[in-house]
Amino acid sequence: MTEKLQAMENRFNEINEMLTDINIINDQEQYKKLMKELKNLTPIVEKFREYKSAESDFKEAEQMLADGGLDKEFKEIVQEQYETNKELIEKYTEELKVLLLPKDPDDDKSVIIEIRGGAGGDEAALFANSLYRMYSMYAQTKGWKIEVINANPTELGGYKEISFSVEGEGAYAKLKYESGVHRVQRVPETEAQGRIHTSTITVAVLPQVEEVDVEINPADLEFQTYRSSGAGGQHINKTESAIRIIHHPTGVVVECQEERSQYKNKDKAMKMLYSKLYEAKLNEQNSKIAQERKIQVGTGDRSERIRTYNYPQSRVTDHRIGLTLYKLEQFMNGDCDEVFDALAIADRTAKLAAGSEE
Repeated sequence: MTEKLQAMENRFNEINEMLTDINIINDQEQYKKLMKELKNLTPIVEKFREYKSAESDFKEAEQMLADGGLDKEFKEIVQEQYETNKELIEKYTEELKVLLLPKDPDDDKSVIIEIRGGAGGDEAALFANSLYRMYSMYAQTKGWKIEVINANPTELGGYKEISFSVEGEGAYAKLKYESGVHRVQRVPETEAQGRIHTSTITVAVLPQVEEVDVEINPADLEFQTYRSSGAGGQHINKTESAIRIIHHPTGVVVECQEERSQYKNKDKAMKMLYSKLYEAKLNEQNSKIAQERKIQVGTGDRSERIRTYNYPQSRVTDHRIGLTLYKLEQFMNGDCDEVFDALAIADRTAKLAAGSEE
């Protein structure tokens, strides 16, 4: 492992040197490529340097203790340096193993998120809107762009379903663990008795892919146009600008009615179709792995209850990793990194453990 890490540090130094070359600076394509490689290497190299520093201090303390001749007070200081750095070496070794795990090739991609109301009727639809707002606010903190693809609003201000894109580097890496059933426990505004209701919604997170990732035969597609409409007949479009695309070999259906232009709706719907077919392809590839071992995090099973939002207790609980936080309001306002990062760490740790068992 040390040789591999040293080679990475050498490459890191080489890239930094190359990035000072005026010819490379002027070559935008090469410059961007090197910057991306540097960004991927940075966390590993920084951790490796911490490891080497701890190892150096450990060996120095070890040698001083072996040589002897230290007075009592100084020996205690050296012994403490020895113990501290021994623990740090073990800690950094585990962290480096996680950092060296193969990266998900989709992590840097933008995503398409689908939110659908489940059990709970109007209350589920209202919570679907709450989650859409949460993801939108989180995206805002990351500087990502949100764009609605398709929405089926209700008269009370909720959504029976809503699909939207989140465009920005690393969106999939952060949001991929959101697929599954989200459960909310709260007192609906329409509830006169003040009783807590439980509702559910399902979330699907799909990486946005290019045409090169999935092949689609145009002969397999059926395009339908219809008039778009909002809740209660609002915002009715008099022209048939809404688009529905059916992919006959798989039965996948996608729709978009958010734009006034039929061309723009078709473009958005095709993006969603590519992502859905790509997801199906990935699920097929991953089915064997899933049968061999159950991965604790990131199964993406939409029937799996992944998180509970309890409003009376201001509690959010992620059931996959047993994490409970009593700051529901902050979480719903887009302060989600504590949960999202914990899920990513748990996933990497599980993969590391699975790899060591094989």
